[in-house]
Amino acid sequence: MSLKYPLDQLNDLEFEDLTVSICRKILGIGTIGFTAGKDGGRDGRFSGTAQSFPSTAVPWAGKFIIQAKHTNAPYASCSDTEFQKIVEAELPKIQKLKADGELDYYLLFTNRRLTGQQDAVIRDVIKKETGVEAFLAADNTIQAWLVEYPSVAKENGLLSLLLPFEFYEKDICDVIQAFPGNKGIQEILDNDKKWLYISKEEKNRINKLSHDYFTEVLLRDVKDFDRIKCFLEDPANSILKEKYDATVYELQAQIMTYKARYETFDEIFTILYEFIVSKNQEALLPRRRLVRMFLHYMYFICDIGKKEEDKA
Repeated sequence: MSLKYPLDQLNDLEFEDLTVSICRKILGIGTIGFTAGKDGGRDGRFSGTAQSFPSTAVPWAGKFIIQAKHTNAPYASCSDTEFQKIVEAELPKIQKLKADGELDYYLLFTNRRLTGQQDAVIRDVIKKETGVEAFLAADNTIQAWLVEYPSVAKENGLLSLLLPFEFYEKDICDVIQAFPGNKGIQEILDNDKKWLYISKEEKNRINKLSHDYFTEVLLRDVKDFDRIKCFLEDPANSILKEKYDATVYELQAQIMTYKARYETFDEIFTILYEFIVSKNQEALLPRRRLVRMFLHYMYFICDIGKKEEDKA
């Protein structure tokens, strides 16, 4: 299952910025967003032939008006009376924009949930009252676009919404920066075999780590785990070991607190990776592979993640 961004945690302006960013992908880079203030029924506009909306095969062409309606209520629906009133209040603005020759298509974005039946009702109301073709992009549609265009999520800081906790990532950054290259630590013979003898099927099941992630991603780092172990156990690196232990302590406490928010541990790995790299881009970008490697090591030796089933 794909990650679901809790868009209710954004404020109105942030949601408007997100809406414009999405439109720059689906309509084109000519999408213009407006500054905060009385919008007159519009938060953005685009003129021309859409890049991939509603499809690349048959794109719409003309003048588009973009409107964003955000809510902080996590379970709000487009079927709610409140949203019906919001749509009704927009109708005179749409009529005026149409009369002034400023729009052919109206795109309404909201982070509310939407059923197929309600989608048709809202679009029909707008078309009947204003003569304008409308499209309602609710939460499920926006989430799908964020999966298709992950750069939009990054640019708008949505990754921080997926991480309900903060930890001092500078410590693990220092450890990774100090970690030597392949020639810095003497290789131990058959290190792959030693680590692979340790069964992880039960741990993966308990933590909901997928078989594909474990075999296709995590196991690729096993060959380097002895290097990490030797590095951290070297007395010369005692301060770095303290920083590693401090990071593990924070992460484990937070992961156990918020683990129910995630479908799989795959998601936790991805979120932690993105968080650490984004906070330390200049220092870690050239060594970003090591970020996942250290996270995988923490999991493999049971520094993070559950070791056994919860007791009833």
